Formats: sequence, structure tokens, C-alpha cells
Amino acid sequence: MKNFSNTYIFLFSSALVIIVAVILSFVSESLKPIQQLNVEIEKKQDILRSVGEAQEYASVDDKNSYIIDLYEKFIKNSLVINSKGEVVEGRDAFEITKDMKNELAKPLEERGLPLFIYENETGIKRFVIPLRGKGLWGPIWGYISLADDYTTIYGCVYDHQSETPGLGAEIREEWFQKEFHDKRIFDETGKFVSVEVVKGGVNADNKYAVDAISGGTITSKGLQYMIFDCLVSYENYFKSNMKKD
Repeated sequence: MKNFSNTYIFLFSSALVIIVAVILSFVSESLKPIQQLNVEIEKKQDILRSVGEAQEYASVDDKNSYIIDLYEKFIKNSLVINSKGEVVEGRDAFEITKDMKNELAKPLEERGLPLFIYENETGIKRFVIPLRGKGLWGPIWGYISLADDYTTIYGCVYDHQSETPGLGAEIREEWFQKEFHDKRIFDETGKFVSVEVVKGGVNADNKYAVDAISGGTITSKGLQYMIFDCLVSYENYFKSNMKKD
């Protein structure tokens, strides 16, 4: 009788585990399209925000349609380039942004570099580049847009996974991101310098630096390195297009 009871318990438990696993697998597969859409909307929203669009997102009813329509309206093209500044055929820029961690882990010469081209109704263009790096406690990421001179920062959006609230987490605040507007990534000699994030304050006329977040020095420096490391990969493309224009 005891062996029968143990066998019954074992079979019942095994069946229960299998049933639960099947249910969880079904739920996971059912939710996957929704999760993928959410990722797509979030990335497209951040691309648009980096060029000053999607300001009414919080007030619209159909947020997904709002972002999709704006993206189709203003993002006229997207490219994948290599570190030589050449356009790479057969790769999708938006798909690469979904796994920037693994893309950036590749050797530079094998890396696909996404570039999104924004154009408004008057023909003004902006160039949006995805960013990814390391903060104090985890990954940080974002998008930065350049004016059509390929050197002046027009806008940016930064976010984080687990930075400290009130300190490093401030990188996602608009007041900090506005500091980068109109900063320059090439100096007057044409050398790539990116943007330095300086602890202790920056002179208002400094074109190449912003003030670091008080109490968030390590995250601020991580952001500085992220911008440099990601943008320097595009240096050849930027310079070749400066000459064309």
C-alpha cells in the first residue's frame, strides 16, 4: 500500500509539473507578440524623442499608433554602416538595435552600425545613433541625434537598468539631457573629441563638455565613455559626409 501511495504521489506530481510547464509555455508564446511590439514602440519612441518629436505621447489615447505613424512620417531612411564608413547591404538597422549588447561585443571591423535619418516637413535632417554602455550598477543606453553638419548634437535620450535613484538615475531626466544640446563632437581642427562629462561644473561657452550629475560621478563617466565609444565608430562615415556636403 505504501509503495502504491508513493508511486501515485510521484505520478501526480510529475503530471502537475508537466501541465504547469505547458500552460506557462503557452502563455509565454501568446504574450511574445505583445512583448515584441512593446519593445518596438519603446525604441521608436526614443528615436523620435532624440529629435524632439513624440512630445504628446502621454496625452494620446492610442499610443502605439501615435508612435508608429510619427516614425513612418519622420524617419525617412535607416542605414547600417561599417567602421570604414561604408554602407552595409542586407542588414536591418532597427533589428540591430534590439541586441546592441551582442553587436557591440563583436570586433569593430565586423560590427554593424545603425543610423536613422530623420527629416521634417521643411527638409531639415537629423542623424540618430543608438548608444549602449555601462553605468555604476548595470547597463545604460540611449540615442543621440546630430545636426546635418555631423558634429553638433541636436538631442539625446538616455536610460538605465539599475542606477541609483536621485543620483546616477538622473541621466534619464530631461534637465540633464538638455545639457548636451548644441555640444560638438569634433573640435575646430576636425579631430573627434566627443563630449566630456565633468565633475564640478563647466563653463557655459565650453562646446565639448557638460556638467556631471552631483553624486553620480561613476554613472556620469560611464555615460561619457558610452558616447565616445559608440560615436567614434562612425567617425569615418561622418567625415566622408562632411566633405560631400
